[in-house]
Amino acid sequence: MINRVRQLRKERLMTLEALARRSGVTKSYLSKVERGHSVPSIAVGASLAKALDVPLGSLFTEAEEAAEVTVTRAGERQSLTDEDEPGSRYEALALRAGTKGMTPFMLHPPHEVESVPFRDHPGEEFLFVHEGRAELLFPSGALTLGPGDSAYFRATVPHKVRSLSPARAALLLVVCDDRDGVDTPHPQLP
Repeated sequence: MINRVRQLRKERLMTLEALARRSGVTKSYLSKVERGHSVPSIAVGASLAKALDVPLGSLFTEAEEAAEVTVTRAGERQSLTDEDEPGSRYEALALRAGTKGMTPFMLHPPHEVESVPFRDHPGEEFLFVHEGRAELLFPSGALTLGPGDSAYFRATVPHKVRSLSPARAALLLVVCDDRDGVDTPHPQLP
């Protein structure tokens, strides 16, 4: 994603300042993302994609890699975060898929989320618990999810997820872009 954000920004003749302003992300944080010193959350990724006027999935793949049918084998998943990441860990799925209206990830949420802020972003999310137990938290309450359970919700509702099982839970996360939304800076982004 690192070089892809920089590439898309430069293709649009956009300065770092302009992308920061359009996405609601600070210039210093955006610079860290482009240099590979920080991995953005899904909410930040969604705001960057919207500011660059591209689907969220295009931040993770080259246009020439697009394929009609994309298969991601279990051992071929691309980790988007370090293995020792204390926060949520993400693995990209369907990277070589062409233009898509949804972007799938494997999500491995942390156990402790006290210091993790609630996130919200344009679009919708679908969570499916593959392994373990997880809790989907909203400011108004929480939902406990076990293997085979799923949740579908508007991503504009502030949310976060934590693992309840001894090992981190494994969830399929599908983020659907909302590219027709109002073009306003996002207040929840760093």
